[in-house]
Amino acid sequence: MAHLDTEIILVLTTVPGNLDVDELVRPLVEGRLAACVNVLPPMRSIYRWEGVVETADERQVLIKTTRRRLADVQSSLSARHPYDVPEFLVLPIADGGGAYLEWVRAETA
Repeated sequence: MAHLDTEIILVLTTVPGNLDVDELVRPLVEGRLAACVNVLPPMRSIYRWEGVVETADERQVLIKTTRRRLADVQSSLSARHPYDVPEFLVLPIADGGGAYLEWVRAETA
């Protein structure tokens, strides 16, 4: 089992469907806060916000990083994210391809 600092995690956030996502996520990879960021195709989100059910076109963003980089990832996203309360979910990775997991650790070291 990996040391807590090098534990691989997946961070999820959503962004408006028409946002230039590169400006939000490229700094994560350039700054070695994330090894890889995937931006999925547009999707429809339905949620309750301030007591009203809303519908929005959004994109899901998947950020592969380590637990050690988590606070910096959150800080970077918070500074650039257009939402008042952006989705920020952290999922631990229980297992995976050894070479891939080591690559994530190396890229975020």
